[in-house]
Amino acid sequence: MSTDDDVQQSAPREPGDTRDDGGPQGVRETRRPQGAQEPQEPQELREPQEPQDLREGRAWQRWHEERVVAVAAPHGPLSLTGTHWLSDHPDGRLPGVPGQWREEGEEVVLTAAPEDGLTLDAEPLTGRARLAPDRGPAGASRVARGERRLVVLRREGLWAVRDFDPGSAARHAFRTIDATPYDPRWSLDGVFRPYAEDRNVRVGNADGRERELGLGGEVAFTLDGTEHTLRVAVEPDGSLWAVFADATSGTSSYRFRFLRPPAPDAQGRVKIDFNRALLPPCAFADHFICPFPPPGNTLTAPVPAGERNRVDA
Repeated sequence: MSTDDDVQQSAPREPGDTRDDGGPQGVRETRRPQGAQEPQEPQELREPQEPQDLREGRAWQRWHEERVVAVAAPHGPLSLTGTHWLSDHPDGRLPGVPGQWREEGEEVVLTAAPEDGLTLDAEPLTGRARLAPDRGPAGASRVARGERRLVVLRREGLWAVRDFDPGSAARHAFRTIDATPYDPRWSLDGVFRPYAEDRNVRVGNADGRERELGLGGEVAFTLDGTEHTLRVAVEPDGSLWAVFADATSGTSSYRFRFLRPPAPDAQGRVKIDFNRALLPPCAFADHFICPFPPPGNTLTAPVPAGERNRVDA
């Protein structure tokens, strides 16, 4: 987890630099007699160490502010106005989306006329273009119409097009994210227990369909003297991802939330920081297909920490 501390590192050595003291070349090091002690700075002149809770609290405040900005960005989750599955539109005409979109094997073929006003890689598109799924953020999608971004998506072999419009009503109504201020009591020590092999479970999604959710293990932690576990996915960088609900879900918090613990250490130890519980994308737009918590990930205890709800003006 980031802190406010700045770490000053030694300058990198150039090729051929053989100095062994980390100081500038050509400057002789003054060595102290063996056994001599370094002079101590007077106690009254030393800068007091800031308590860790204050550092973590400031880091959390920055995280929260950055989250609000990211959610409200022109092509953030609030701007999603539709997810259109091509299988639901065999004629290739998607509601409110210009052009004709058809699945052809492992690609989507987009056919556009001049009056559609579409661009591909920032150039006007007329005729046919073959498209693969977009992997980056919505704002970097290949196909656009003015400020709108049309994102090609594939899930379990099915193709869809998402329409991100900065002029969406949800984006203009949004005010902030209701989140509980940082409380060190909700930053818990946990242990990651990996499965012998990954498991796939089918869970409901926010769009009413069931899809597979991959799980790589579980994290165990103690809350109010009781051990709890959450089943988690393991990301490519080793960090973890959990979908969970708790006793506040659907009342004082959104119906479920996400948690993204860092990668465990070599002994499996990991920090479970509920202060950074996240609202899922579907809390900002109904057109996301967020997975619901898998079996075992509904905590009986309340977790009044982290992001709670979207707040509109």
